Amino acid sequence: MKQVLAGVMMAALPLAVSSVFAQSPAHSGSPEATYMQGGGSPLAKVEMYQSNDPKAPPMTKEEFEIGRQIYFDRCAGCHGVLRKGATGKPLLPGDMQKLGTESLKIFTYYGTPGGMPGFGTAKEMSDQEIDIMARYIQQPPPLPPEWGMKEMRASWNLIVPVEKRPKRQMNKINLSNVFSVTLRDTGEVALIDGDTKKIVTVLKTGFAVHISRLSKSGRYLYTTGRDGLINLIDLWMETPQTVATIRTGSDARSIDTSKFKGYDDKIAIAGTYWPPAYVLMDGFTLEPLKIMSTRGYTYDEQEYHPEPRVASIVSSHIKPEFVVNVKETGKILLVNYSDIKNLKTTEIEAERFLHDGGWDASKRYFLVAANMRDTISVVDTKEGKLAANVKVGTKPHPGRGANWKDVKYGPVWATGHLGDDTVAVIGTDPDKHKENAWKVVRSLKNHGNGSLFIKTHPKSNNLWVDAALSPDEEAQQSVSVFDLKNLDKPAQVINIAKLAGISKGRVTHPEYNRYGDEVWFSVWGPKDGESAIVVMDDKTRKLKTVIKDKRLVTPTGKFNVYNTQHDVY
Repeated sequence: MKQVLAGVMMAALPLAVSSVFAQSPAHSGSPEATYMQGGGSPLAKVEMYQSNDPKAPPMTKEEFEIGRQIYFDRCAGCHGVLRKGATGKPLLPGDMQKLGTESLKIFTYYGTPGGMPGFGTAKEMSDQEIDIMARYIQQPPPLPPEWGMKEMRASWNLIVPVEKRPKRQMNKINLSNVFSVTLRDTGEVALIDGDTKKIVTVLKTGFAVHISRLSKSGRYLYTTGRDGLINLIDLWMETPQTVATIRTGSDARSIDTSKFKGYDDKIAIAGTYWPPAYVLMDGFTLEPLKIMSTRGYTYDEQEYHPEPRVASIVSSHIKPEFVVNVKETGKILLVNYSDIKNLKTTEIEAERFLHDGGWDASKRYFLVAANMRDTISVVDTKEGKLAANVKVGTKPHPGRGANWKDVKYGPVWATGHLGDDTVAVIGTDPDKHKENAWKVVRSLKNHGNGSLFIKTHPKSNNLWVDAALSPDEEAQQSVSVFDLKNLDKPAQVINIAKLAGISKGRVTHPEYNRYGDEVWFSVWGPKDGESAIVVMDDKTRKLKTVIKDKRLVTPTGKFNVYNTQHDVY
């Protein structure tokens, strides 16, 4: 049987100063078997990692560093820097030692039905890396360094001052229909012209950009890598380029900018996983202004948590506020940025393990997944209080979710799930459809579990749902398409990877173009394999274009400028 990698992951980033790890010599079999061979251990002259846990399996120093890097690259996002769990289960050393190296290798290689991908079957980790990771997570977790204002200001780089930037748009690109495409494993984003389907430019960014966000004006594009590096990109330049960067921590996921009238583009905010905090910055330069820690007590059991991570942030359209979702403590913070010196924050008790979410169609209510509690928490940002906690399926993962006017239940919002093959449809209009508000009014059947993203558009009659983290390869490569006018009808299932001519790749992140008549998908292949962007005609559900380019390495999220700027989903 193939050797297989350690149990856990999907999502996270390297430490701020970490570099690409070197490959270690081949490791044959388990360490226990190695030491029983005659003639002495081949590791006798190799410097070993000195664990403070005598029950942890042996590792060389080089293996430990490789494991540390892989964990921050691919595992910490779900399981936490300190491995206390959130979207993924806790990976505490004692529990991992009870499972043992061989069992952990199997979990990592094949994945789990709960949404963890098979890193071996997807060829995202080698057999050697899987073996290293199975031993690494049996070691006590190393504590990353803190990251304060001194370090943040030292990392800040204002490349092009505001006064030296263009006074008008210097290119002829239809910026409202540009897509910012994450190239996960190369630490880049590709800007693709949605009209011509041509790559405008490829820009170096942080590793595995989690999201791209637009300023209210649509001029500036902000990206945050999972290594905490933020890029501010000026789309008005002849060729769009980065005009400022900053590192806000060593592990990050979220960024947004002020959208309330009178504060257009002025304030940027970024949330970090490590250290657990959020940072307010000058929106035009990224100069750091204020850091706020999120360490504290869980809302329910009132127990201190050392790692309450900022999972997602959105900017309110109706108040000068940011909605900040703190994962482990289950608190939603409404941060009023009108006076940063005298910061006012409303703390809302919601549910633990908050993750991603989006606005309802009115942009008054924010719906966010508390995925390990199988719940969608709803915040009324006008009243500044919790509207409801709605029980849904197993491990909801909506991305931003999807809004439409249901033919029977009125305005609704929907999420897919990592842990089952359902789509939960929730009523969102307590004024005109009170009987349906904050209830699951429909449960649709997706073609597989492991859904990461779901999407529709105000001009579309379709709902597109992926299953990128399903353990089934056919499901990974396919999407379900529902007819919003006839939701009693089963979804059409389309193998997007096959349309692209790609045999190995996860299909993920549907994103509409500016006009709502095309939906774009990433075919996320192995780093050393082939990937593509597939453009489908939304009305006919037929293939329109396949974008292939050697620069499109591991594409994942795609963010249309207009839709992201205006929160259209």
